[in-house]
Amino acid sequence: MVSLKLQKRLAASVLKCGKRKIWLDHNEMNEIAMANSRQNIQKLIKDGFIIRKPYKCVSSFRKKRYKAAKAKGRHCGLGKRKGTVEARMPTKVLWMRRQRVLRRLLKKYKDSKKIGRNLYHQLYNRCKGNQFKNKTVLIEYIHHAKSEKVREERIRLQMDTRRRKAKASRDKKQKRRVDRVEQGADM
Repeated sequence: MVSLKLQKRLAASVLKCGKRKIWLDHNEMNEIAMANSRQNIQKLIKDGFIIRKPYKCVSSFRKKRYKAAKAKGRHCGLGKRKGTVEARMPTKVLWMRRQRVLRRLLKKYKDSKKIGRNLYHQLYNRCKGNQFKNKTVLIEYIHHAKSEKVREERIRLQMDTRRRKAKASRDKKQKRRVDRVEQGADM
């Protein structure tokens, strides 16, 4: 067996890596043993008799697979939990997120004139009072409130017209009575 320490050291120096990363072709041992200069080593590298081994690295395949499974909701059972429910996802954080979503929506609706400032203020306080559990519920409530307002307005107009008619008929009757009384007094 030929000692190839020098060749390995030179190859490591040329390839800028450690000696353990150098692979020497066993079929070309005699030719490699003859090489005693960097130039000769470079020629052997070019010919493919000396190769730098690839760096070993930890595969991320299993990690990716595990992450994909977690995204689907696996590996989150009771046995995997370390902290309390409050520590894992604080209710305060959930509250803050919800409030921000609802307030952002209210502000957008107010700016785009979908709701008036009175309704905005009323809804803002209701959001703060934990009346809406999410955005969808708030939007539904806004639609309901707006339609209710339109309905009340329509009813109010109807009542006004009824009142006017009733007043007009009362006035007519009153006038007739007064006319009759005057006619009776003339006779």
